[in-house]
Amino acid sequence: MRTALEQLVGDIGTAIKRIDSRRPQAANARTGVLYQPGIGPHPETQAVSLIVGELAGLEAQRYGTRLHTGIPYPGGSRQKCDLCIGTHRGWEWALEIKMLRLMRDNGKPNDNMLIHILSPYPADRSALTDCSKLLASGLGERQAIIIYGSDYPGLPMDPAIEAFETLATTKVKLGPRATASYSELIHPVHTTGRVFGWELNTL
Repeated sequence: MRTALEQLVGDIGTAIKRIDSRRPQAANARTGVLYQPGIGPHPETQAVSLIVGELAGLEAQRYGTRLHTGIPYPGGSRQKCDLCIGTHRGWEWALEIKMLRLMRDNGKPNDNMLIHILSPYPADRSALTDCSKLLASGLGERQAIIIYGSDYPGLPMDPAIEAFETLATTKVKLGPRATASYSELIHPVHTTGRVFGWELNTL
């Protein structure tokens, strides 16, 4: 039987595939020019919003109205948690979600992407610093980090994911890695990918 986190990670992978099949198009925030169809080029915030909406319809009994984005951290913080599951009376899960997209819409390297995963500086709000932030916040009965993204020929996600795990385990205790994959997406560059998730615990 799959754990709750394994179920969520698998459902996110399914949601990404379903969203992509509808050929959504993101636009360049600066120029307004449309990217090629597919979920791959969407900015992280837009993609998370699409995924949450898809999850609610995909598994209404499991998620329904229990998914909430942009929940403020306790203590007057201006920062907000990407996704909480449950109700305002008591969040079952608090999750931070990060995108790992090492190539751009045009197939050129996305040189700054690893900062969002591995930076040790809180100002960068990376997956690494989110680990300690989530645990310290006390938000949610359980906390987890989700990373989703694309694999490319000669540029798989694995080294970045392994580097994240190595660095994160110096700060927190990571639960077992949950993984789901998706493939045959319509974008010519972002064609295959995976979702990863880890529950967080104190050392």
